[in-house]
Amino acid sequence: MVKKIIHLLFLSCSEATLLMEKRNARAISPKENWKLSIHLMICKWCKMYNKKLALLDTLFKMTFSKKTAEIKKSDIQYFKNKMMEKLGF
Repeated sequence: MVKKIIHLLFLSCSEATLLMEKRNARAISPKENWKLSIHLMICKWCKMYNKKLALLDTLFKMTFSKKTAEIKKSDIQYFKNKMMEKLGF
């Protein structure tokens, strides 16, 4: 009951995931960051999504940090393999 009230007062899950994506693309305001932090403290689903998003972002940056003009098939396969390994598949 309390969690439902907090979700209504602060952020919905869809707003939280949007803020997580926005935060990866650029900086979010302190108010948005505060609201997102509160939401992540109470919502286990969004907390898991946030961890997966961070993992994918890290893998993506590591894999494609090379300054190449094109993405090779071997790079794509490497990225897939690392992602599957980290997710435990």
